[in-house]
Amino acid sequence: MSVIGLYVPGTGPLHRIAAGPKLLALLVIGAALLIAANLWAALGALAASLLLYPLVGLHPRRALGVLRTLWPFLLAIGVFQALFVGAWTEGARLCAQLAALVLLANAVTLTTRVREMLDLFERLARPLRRVGVNPDRVALVLALTIRSIPMVATAWRAAREGYRARGLSGRPHLLVVPVIVQLLRMADATGEALVARGIDEDTRT
Repeated sequence: MSVIGLYVPGTGPLHRIAAGPKLLALLVIGAALLIAANLWAALGALAASLLLYPLVGLHPRRALGVLRTLWPFLLAIGVFQALFVGAWTEGARLCAQLAALVLLANAVTLTTRVREMLDLFERLARPLRRVGVNPDRVALVLALTIRSIPMVATAWRAAREGYRARGLSGRPHLLVVPVIVQLLRMADATGEALVARGIDEDTRT
């Protein structure tokens, strides 16, 4: 089971908060970190996001699992900033910001039922019906987006297992292409499943 993006039943503080306030708080925190653009603020947010898990009743291994999945991407960002931009502090800030926001977003999805989240997005999209937007389709797109989080983790785990089975080591960049190929296959299978269920019929007439 993936440690990312799966609802965990519970009665902790975050479980008792509605989806709207949680997503609004996540948006505010993300905006504040981007506006501040400060290394210490990013590191503080990362530390706070790690402490949040046990405080709200989530096992710390879930936070560590997120970081274990993210570290190759974070490493790539840090190396790129250090080599091509010449600012290792900027790379550290970006990595800390990204890790903190992913951890916080994961905590939200772990403590919020998908149905509750989709109902919220559907309500928010209703005013767009006046300009021809279907709120049900908006909810569907968001549901697929949420579902893609554990799909990415699954693709990464499969690529890593194949990487180890071939006896490779020290070249994590070789995992990127297999992950992309696996995600494209998953996306194609999802599209075929939607068409088979008639989800896209009204757009074809």
